[in-house]
Amino acid sequence: MCEATEKTIDLEAIIKQKMGRSAKYIPRVLISWLKHIVHLDEVNRFLWESRNETGTEWLKACVRYLGMTLKIEGEENLPDKDDGKIYTFVSNHPLGGADGVALGSIIGDHYDGNFRYLVNDLLLFLPGLKPVCIGINKVGSQGRRFPAMVEKGFRSNYHMLMFPAGLCSRKINNRVHDVSWKKTFITKSVESHRDVVPIHFSGQNSKKFYRIADICSFLHLRFNFAMLFLVDEMYKNVGKTFRISIGKPIPWQTFDKSKTPKQWAKYVEDVVYQL
Repeated sequence: MCEATEKTIDLEAIIKQKMGRSAKYIPRVLISWLKHIVHLDEVNRFLWESRNETGTEWLKACVRYLGMTLKIEGEENLPDKDDGKIYTFVSNHPLGGADGVALGSIIGDHYDGNFRYLVNDLLLFLPGLKPVCIGINKVGSQGRRFPAMVEKGFRSNYHMLMFPAGLCSRKINNRVHDVSWKKTFITKSVESHRDVVPIHFSGQNSKKFYRIADICSFLHLRFNFAMLFLVDEMYKNVGKTFRISIGKPIPWQTFDKSKTPKQWAKYVEDVVYQL
């Protein structure tokens, strides 16, 4: 296998890996459309140009490639990297891609690369991102491994960066907002004695994206079809300025029995949207 293939994305190979024998029934015209909507040629060009970068350095290269200007408020709230503690960083997820890249570049730079994302396992196909990812897939046989993989991440000595909604933000009551946050970051942070650092990321996707997401929700589609458009949305956000607000760490002891883990997750979600 040539180096160019190893460092770039082979969409057809990914489809075969994910769908097995069913992949042969996918029309060629649909595969061509997918290559177009995920900007495959542009993405592969960047992956090739950044092939020697991994982890934090790759994320910083990606921020430069996307022309992102990051205005950080509350940077002084990031705990000192030498305080001997491990943290859980949680954020809203308005963009579904560029926001994760930006936050990873900030957290990675501050903590010398000592962090891990909990992400959709599809992102493991990005060579530069893979070293800082714990890929999760809740579907099929791999779904049985999900709890163990989360447990491994929180029992490690890495800071954890999470988007507790699990999905990119939607337009809810005419405003961009996450769907309800999952409680996992609360239960696992308490178990591993990690303080939680809340972060708010400003930004939104196109009206087209939210219309697609609404249609998927209305039709109760099991597959997150809107996810296919996130790369296209990323390119629509090239060159923009984003505000990132970092709140004060919330001690893990805060999450006591006075509320359920789900209620505490909602509490932290509200803190994030007040930043």
